[in-house]
This record gives sequence, C-alpha cells and structure tokens, in this order.
Amino acid sequence: MDKDITDIRGSEVELQSLVADILGEARRQGASGAEVSASADAGLSVTVRRGELETVEFNQDRGFGITLYFGQRKGSASTSDSSLPAIRETVQAAANIARHTQEDPCNGLADAELMPQTLPDLDLYHPWLLDPATAEAMALACEGAGFAEDGRVANSEGAQVSSQQSCRVYGNSHGFVGSYSATRHGISCVLIAEDENGMQRDYWYTAARDPAGLEKAEQVGAEAARRTAARLSPQKIKTGQFPVLFAPNMATGLMGHLLGALSGAAQYRKSSFLLDSLGSSVAADHLTLAEQPHLLNSIGSAAFDGDGVATSAKAFVERGTVTNYLLSTYSARKLNMQTTGNAGGVFNLTASGRTLPRDELLRTMGRGLYVTELMGQGVNGVTGDYSRGASGFWIEDGVIAYPVDEITIAGNLKDIYRDVQYLGDDLDMRGNIRAPSTLVGSMTLAGT
Repeated sequence: MDKDITDIRGSEVELQSLVADILGEARRQGASGAEVSASADAGLSVTVRRGELETVEFNQDRGFGITLYFGQRKGSASTSDSSLPAIRETVQAAANIARHTQEDPCNGLADAELMPQTLPDLDLYHPWLLDPATAEAMALACEGAGFAEDGRVANSEGAQVSSQQSCRVYGNSHGFVGSYSATRHGISCVLIAEDENGMQRDYWYTAARDPAGLEKAEQVGAEAARRTAARLSPQKIKTGQFPVLFAPNMATGLMGHLLGALSGAAQYRKSSFLLDSLGSSVAADHLTLAEQPHLLNSIGSAAFDGDGVATSAKAFVERGTVTNYLLSTYSARKLNMQTTGNAGGVFNLTASGRTLPRDELLRTMGRGLYVTELMGQGVNGVTGDYSRGASGFWIEDGVIAYPVDEITIAGNLKDIYRDVQYLGDDLDMRGNIRAPSTLVGSMTLAGT
C-alpha cells in the first residue's frame, strides 16, 4: 500500500482548506448560510474462497456535500471533483436548487452556540499496515480454520480481511470547522455445512477501530464453522405462545426499531407507533437505552453530529420511560424543541437493564425460541405490528435442544418492549447500536 493509503490524515488539512474555499464561494454567490461535509476514504479488502484468492480491492475516494441557504430556502449538491471550476459549478447547482424551492421556516444552520468549543481526541485512528499478501494469508487461515473445525463444513462463500481509513471534515458559515480521522478493520467468514438433511449457511465476523482489538482470523473461521454446523438438520415447531430470546446481533435490530419510533422525523410526520410518547412509559421498567458519544476507540464515537452540533451523553429511554427523542436541527424545529445532536443517528447507543448470564437466561425461559437469524421486512413503524421469518434453536428444559427454521415470530412492538424480561451479559459491541441477548416473555410463533 502506498503512503496515501496508509495514512489518511494527510488529507485532513487539505480537506479543511477545500471546505473553507467552498464556504467562501457560497458567500460570493450570495448564500445567507452554508454548510459543507467533506470526506476522504481509503482502504484494502482481500477475499479468498475455497483456498484461492478471489479479489483484491483498493479504494480511494473523496466527496463533498454542499448545502446552501437563501433565507429559508435550501439547496444541496455534491461532487467528487475538488478542482476550482467543479466547486464553483456545484455551489451554483445548490444555489439554483435553493432559489427554486419553497421557503421552510425550519430550514437553516444549527445555532452557533451548539457547536463544540473544543474537539476531544476520541482515539479513533489506528492504522493497520496491511499489504495484500498478508491480508490474503490471514483470510486463508480464517477460512482454513473453518474447514478444519468441523468435517461437515462442505463449502465456503469466502473469508475477507479489510482495513479502511476515513477522514471527515464539516464546516459551516458560523465559522465552525470540525474534523477527525478514523479507522475500521474487519475479518469475516461465511461457510456452508451439509449433512444428510441438507445444507445450512452461517457466518461470523469481528470489527474494531484498532487491529489489536480484532479476534484472531482462526477464531473467526472456527466460530463461523461452529455456528454453521449447529444449524444442520433443523426441525419444525408447533404454533403457539412462547418466550423468545434474541441473540445479541438480532437484539440490536430490535432496539433499532424503538429508536426509529423515537426519531424526530417519525414524530413530526406522525408515522410512529410511539407518537407523542415523551415522558411516557413504553418499555419494561428496567430497560435503558443511552448513548455515550465520547467513548475512546469505539466504533460509534463522534464529537459532533451531521449538523455540526456537539454530541453528548444522554438516555432516550430510562428505566422504560422516554426521556428524549432523537432530534436533528430540522426535526427539532418541526417539533418546537431543541436538537439532541443526533443528526445522522445515535452514537454508541447501549441497551442495559436487568441482567443475567446467557446460560441463566436459557434456564429462565425454560421452553421457547432462541433467535439467531431474522428474515423479511415485516415491521410496521406506524402501528408497531411485527412479523418476521426466523430461525435459531429450540430451548427445552433451559438448554438448547435442536435447531429450528421456517418460523414466523409475531407481536406488536409496544407489547414486546414492555415484555422484555432480562438482558444478557454478552453485549455486541461491533456496531453503533450495542445490545446483549434480550429475553421477551411471550411472542406468537407460527410453525406447523
């Protein structure tokens, strides 16, 4: 990898200068306000399949998103070309759009006093000096460990090793310019196992800002194999009402539906099953959803949001009660409220509550479904109706009895969140929403 790819931080000063140039051009073209988001990305991704190199991908990209305000009219345009003529043309395009749109009293920059005064070092940049040959060797070791772990692993959809770097700069006509560089690395493996009853597919992956925080490649492959082989010879279950335990990577999605219902856009559009729920009890009285944007070396950390507003620690649901909506500057104005610094989403959102180790969760549920995969889009954000295809494991007498598939799990999210009995001690920290195993007391399972 060449120098440009191994250290994206060299782009930071250049992007800051380009952002300043774009803001200056916006002023020259008569904008009353402007904001610019600039990004540079670089990385390497190597994939192998069945012991052979399949792809080597280098990426190196940059882009600029420009938003202009003429009073309360707004126009946006983007470009990947940083030449002066391209910048002028893109600013002109945004200006033309703005001049032909209707005024919206909620348009405009966030208030200047909401921008961060200083930018903390969140320890997000940990480059990995990874060359294609090393990445290939790691991916081969990952896949090889999967085949060696269980003789029923018959095929592979590939193992991948990737290293990505990014630089983000945001600036606006208040004079605020914020920037940071970050890395994200990963190892993943997808395997197929087969027995006399057919084939099953599963995967595993690890992700971290710092390569030292990754699981070893061989561990990833072995875990993918164990998960895949465990799904062989699935059985059917009878329809009924049973407890459901969501695996951590499934629970993150479940918590995401709750956050979506509390988003400012869903609230002002009146398209939420938790409409006007601020201050109301909407979940089990032990469940808390809170974000910590300034955790060091964490996937979801950021000092400012997409509007340039300083991020801060806060709860959205505290012991079952809604304490905040997720508000950007625009959605906050639509609701006559104050932004929460969540333009673009949440930052290190963690679900916490009454906790048991996973094995105790299984014993507590006694008999029911442990969900490890969900399929379909059967979630109605307006009514809360929830119906999705699922597979996983049947729990009998508090232990895993056998794999199951072709199940539909159903309920209403308003009831599901109130019926969260316990959380596990196995927090999945690989994404921006971090959740552990989550036990729901009763859901409808449709089988045979």
